[in-house]
Amino acid sequence: MIYTALGDSITFGENASSLAKAYPHLTVSILNSSSCKVRGLVLARPGWSSSDLLDAVIWRGDSIISRSAVVSVWIGGVDLANAALFTFRTKQPLAAKHFVANYRRNLSGIFTRIKKGSHARIICCTQYNPFPNSPLSVEWVDGLNRTIHELAHSYDVIVAPAHTWFEGKQADLLYGYRNGKIEDALSGFLPIHPNDRGHRVIATKLAPYLIPRK
Repeated sequence: MIYTALGDSITFGENASSLAKAYPHLTVSILNSSSCKVRGLVLARPGWSSSDLLDAVIWRGDSIISRSAVVSVWIGGVDLANAALFTFRTKQPLAAKHFVANYRRNLSGIFTRIKKGSHARIICCTQYNPFPNSPLSVEWVDGLNRTIHELAHSYDVIVAPAHTWFEGKQADLLYGYRNGKIEDALSGFLPIHPNDRGHRVIATKLAPYLIPRK
């Protein structure tokens, strides 16, 4: 079975101590140790927004996705961070409706493209909140996750509730976590990625979703 992980810096393994400790590699290891024979592929880069991932799926993903039995999609953190930083730096509120509509359009395109090019099962991870103590971030993450659930229902995509795996545990599972406020990112360092412990949690929780249906 070929498993392809699509995403941004989280899926790429940013701030994991090595790529071997990033969740895609760990997930494959867990599945292979449970009598599934799995090969893992990753299409992800730090800094990719939902728009960037859609472009990558269109222009670079066909040969990978067409051979995949299961594909996971984890995208949205960069969209969220960019919108939040825009708001704080310009003092101009970016309407949540606009932010979510743009994300909806891109995620819909990603699902459409995967389904057009393969028979792969699709697992979409919800987005955890790296800034749980900022009401603006809570509002936007909730809106983003509602969009994931709505689109998943429309496209027959399985939702993996990653936000629940991190809820209340961000300080333990995120690299560089400070106060859980958007202002923590204004220094230029984004404390939004899982640490090794966080990647291990993701892999352990995600693996059961990837096991082939009987």
